[in-house]
Amino acid sequence: MIYFDHNATTPLDERVLEAMMPFLSTFYGNPSSLYRQGRLTRSAIDNAREQVAALIDAPASQIIFTSGGTEANNLALATLTTHDRLAISTTEHPSIIESAVSLQKQGIKLSHINIDNHGLITKDELDKVTNDPPSLASIMFANNETGVIQDIATITQQLRANDVKVHTDAVQALGKIPISFKQLAVHLMSLSSHKIYGPKGCGALVYEKGLKINPLLIGGGQEHGFRAGTENVAAIVGFGKAAELAKFELIERSTKLLALRSQLEVALKTIPNISIFADESERLPNTILCGIPQVDGEMLLMKLDKKGYAVSSGSACASGGNEPSPVLIAMGIEPTLAKSAIRISLGLSNTQNEITNFILQLKTLVYQA
Repeated sequence: MIYFDHNATTPLDERVLEAMMPFLSTFYGNPSSLYRQGRLTRSAIDNAREQVAALIDAPASQIIFTSGGTEANNLALATLTTHDRLAISTTEHPSIIESAVSLQKQGIKLSHINIDNHGLITKDELDKVTNDPPSLASIMFANNETGVIQDIATITQQLRANDVKVHTDAVQALGKIPISFKQLAVHLMSLSSHKIYGPKGCGALVYEKGLKINPLLIGGGQEHGFRAGTENVAAIVGFGKAAELAKFELIERSTKLLALRSQLEVALKTIPNISIFADESERLPNTILCGIPQVDGEMLLMKLDKKGYAVSSGSACASGGNEPSPVLIAMGIEPTLAKSAIRISLGLSNTQNEITNFILQLKTLVYQA
């Protein structure tokens, strides 16, 4: 199987697994225990917190470990009370969209921030938001389907000037492009381990000091009292190691992925009438979302699967239906073309030869359609 779906999840780096193994066997103590075994695991968590903090240029004391990006997103929106107002972009992850709808049912007023046909939030749209400022705005850093990168620093500057708190889902951006929590000046940021060659089941919410957070889980003092429950030490250690590797290898990784993406885009454009969505916008170095008229995206996905290629028809957390991508609809893409979309998200193990063979197979399947 040739794996081209790294935005859904990444394989576990062998170096990460090696770092985790002692905490799956020898060092099994509860981090809340005061004896030596407990202190060892507590120290390992503290080290992992420093490693994650270093990757995003944030204070380690402001990182809350969670079970993943979805919990981090839910926890970020839990900062709201029933008298607050929430604004979210129209291209957010389902864990933001569905949480927002749930909060709306509880009395919170919900509004949406639109994007243009390049997948970007415009100055005019941002002005609409600040004309009637919400309490919190949630805007994804890099879109999981198109790869489009928002100018979060500029957006945050305008929103902060109007007393709007800002949350950004940086799950897809992490480990692919430089991120500085301090420079972006957001109030909240969501992260996930399994998108950067770390283990599944671990993520983090980064928060600005002094921000009031309402825990989703109560019953213990873990994670500064914001997230009760005995910590998943091995997964946290794995996240920390993956973050450390991502920091030191960031330029090398980005350069390799961008070269592969460029090769893939050039080859894709030899297919008649193909659309590469948001190709004029700044995007993640590994991500391409494309569509071919009169081709059903999910059917093409299954045909590619039979030929040994794993791609996606959009977000792995929202796939399974036969509806066009809400992200593409928000960009003004015609629904029939949107339903033809497949996402190719490259990873560190992919090669130029794999891309060459993929294009040959893709052309065969498309021309048969």
